[in-house]
Amino acid sequence: MPVGPVILFDDDYHMYVLQNRASAEAWWEMPDEYACGFDALARPLRMTGEPHQVTLELKGDESAEADLRRLVADHYRRFLRRQAPPEASDLSTFVSGLPVEGS
Repeated sequence: MPVGPVILFDDDYHMYVLQNRASAEAWWEMPDEYACGFDALARPLRMTGEPHQVTLELKGDESAEADLRRLVADHYRRFLRRQAPPEASDLSTFVSGLPVEGS
């Protein structure tokens, strides 16, 4: 089971941080617009389902922290040019520094 928050990237690699799996599944509409995602432990996620009925599940238990940090940095570089991504070396502190949708 993915641990929240979940960090999702669309097909343009725009980042969305949602509180938990249930809120992400309710919020995300089109599975074909999903590129990749991670849970709070940086484990990669897979999205399946139909439009307006998506499901997130873990791809495995291996952390992909380096990939998550690279994608977050790229998101900030492309979309939030005047802001800096979290710089914490601790993963949980890094993830908690990401802006959660709707908060």
